[in-house]
Amino acid sequence: MTKLLERAIAEACSRPESEQDAIASMILNELADDRRWDETFARTQDKLARLAQKACQDVRERTSSQGISTLAVESRTPRAAFQKNPQ
Repeated sequence: MTKLLERAIAEACSRPESEQDAIASMILNELADDRRWDETFARTQDKLARLAQKACQDVRERTSSQGISTLAVESRTPRAAFQKNPQ
């Protein structure tokens, strides 16, 4: 156990029982959320990799068919849209 966790537990032990239970619930809920996130993320790695490959392929295809300068122009937001008095 780390020194910080030891300190946190010692502090929690000095609290009334109801607060100890609330702190314990918060910690357990956080750990459960982390576990669910890790499990979900692990299950989606293949799908995320396929989506990333597809996105890269789409960009390569657009770049080769339209030219990089066209893509650069399309990706810019017109500055006039953000100006108070566009000219």
